Amino acid sequence: MKIISVLFVCLGNICRSPAAEAIFINLLEKKGLTDCFIVDSAGTGSWHIGKKADYRMRIAAERRDINILSRARQITSHDFEKFNYILAMDDSNFRNIQDLKNRTSSTDFSSIKKIQNFRSVFNEQEVPDPYFGGDEGFDNVLDILEDSVSGFLESIS
Repeated sequence: MKIISVLFVCLGNICRSPAAEAIFINLLEKKGLTDCFIVDSAGTGSWHIGKKADYRMRIAAERRDINILSRARQITSHDFEKFNYILAMDDSNFRNIQDLKNRTSSTDFSSIKKIQNFRSVFNEQEVPDPYFGGDEGFDNVLDILEDSVSGFLESIS
């Protein structure tokens, strides 16, 4: 089977996109598909490069037996050559990804989409950023991502 590469992208790469990455990896492990995928996450901003995911997101995910192990990094032009799918958490990051691609890459290798295009249960058009809210926002984001990330996997399986 051909290896499929997936990059999840949010603003700082410490809440939404590392959670989406971990949820996706968890689903792949349950289905025995980890050898078929390369999975990563990134942010459009550079504020948190090298940091672990927000501790509140890690705690909320751990309660669901999902381990967020990634470290924050910023999306680069090379990602457009490496990843089959680049999935944005919201409209702003989607536009930022498109702008970066238009400025730095001439390849059409990557399919850039919004993760919420794959939702089936939740009506949110964007994955809300829980960073400045309370703890319940992190659980809400995990609920939303579990829905849309599983929908994405179904769409490519």
